[in-house]
Amino acid sequence: MVGNGAREHALVRALTADPAVAAVHAAPGNPGIGGAACLHDVDPMDPAAVAALAVRLGVGLVVVGPEAPLVAGVADAVRDAGVPCFGPSAAAARLEGSKAFAKEVMAAAGVPTAASRTCDEEDQVAAALVEFGAPHVVKDDGLAAGKGVVVTDDTAAALAHARACLDRPGGRVVVEEYLDGPEVSLFVLCDGRHVVPLVPAQDFKRVGDGDTGPNTGGMGAYSPLPWAPDDLVDAVVATVAQPTVDEMARRGTPFAGVLYCGLALTARGLRVVEFNARFGDPETQVVLARLASGLGGLLLAAATGRLADHPPLVWHDTAAVTVVVASAGYPGTPRTGDPVTGVEAAEAVPGVHVLQAGTAWRDDVLVSAGGRVLSVVGTGPDLAAARATAYAGVAKIGLAEAQHRTDIAAAAVQGRTSAPVF
Repeated sequence: MVGNGAREHALVRALTADPAVAAVHAAPGNPGIGGAACLHDVDPMDPAAVAALAVRLGVGLVVVGPEAPLVAGVADAVRDAGVPCFGPSAAAARLEGSKAFAKEVMAAAGVPTAASRTCDEEDQVAAALVEFGAPHVVKDDGLAAGKGVVVTDDTAAALAHARACLDRPGGRVVVEEYLDGPEVSLFVLCDGRHVVPLVPAQDFKRVGDGDTGPNTGGMGAYSPLPWAPDDLVDAVVATVAQPTVDEMARRGTPFAGVLYCGLALTARGLRVVEFNARFGDPETQVVLARLASGLGGLLLAAATGRLADHPPLVWHDTAAVTVVVASAGYPGTPRTGDPVTGVEAAEAVPGVHVLQAGTAWRDDVLVSAGGRVLSVVGTGPDLAAARATAYAGVAKIGLAEAQHRTDIAAAAVQGRTSAPVF
């Protein structure tokens, strides 16, 4: 496993639960992952070093968690070394590495998405903001750790975000029309030709209750979506995932790995908000909590072009909710070095498990080491029970001036979320 976040902790947890997986190694991992996997101090952004470690360990599969190593070509180096790798090539990972490239692919494949303009000058941005009107949607073209998007009614704020992106070497932005309706995340496993969808989830990007404050990497998620159309997954596969995979293959850059489809269910129908080339965080935490099938064989089938032969997936008849506990100051300048307590007490709550992200050991004390520190996952027979369980776990966590949202999955439980039927 390449990576060190809560997403990677969730993947490691699922892999170690698979009887077909003999052992799991992680580079570099974190204190939570270290409880289940052997950690290796290898730079995840160094393709040659990751490939060399995989060969030395004699592993049967490498799973690349974060987007930056994928864009840097880690999966290419691992495959060139003769080791199967779950994760797209650098060329295919451009679906996440460049918003403009993703728009180009979607246009060629006939995938429904927001109208947009790609801009490399401020006057182009200003014209696009006028064209589409408010709310303004401005996206950094490149990777931004989930914080490169601004959605605002304030034209000055939209221009300021664009200016900051354009000021970087090679900076570009994508300005889009605003998409109404609830958002949905769907992971689709791909082997270059075939696709296998997982179950949908919904995440919460803004830092504050009621979707207030700046965008973050994600403050929580839940699954299933009781309000979603029954044919949602089939519609996404038919109109989004399969056409995209077909187009990438036509270009000679087949996509093998997980295609994260960020979607808006608008009054005009389903639209793609964004693509990611890896499992999304924090949705991974709730989706994998519901997966009953073994994860190891599934990822290996995707990595080796054998998804069509894999048995149908089996899911637990349960719900899952995850709540992110973040440091003071997140998502701006998070405070680090504060002791983190209560992890064991939280996991003593029936139905709770805790996934670590921004943590580290300091003098044998677990401390915060990033913005999003923990992801507390609760499961239950339905969404209301899972939500109550997750928050019971959060109540056990101790972290000075920590912040978390109190409304994760609340609207769904209360029946306040709805979507059009396709």
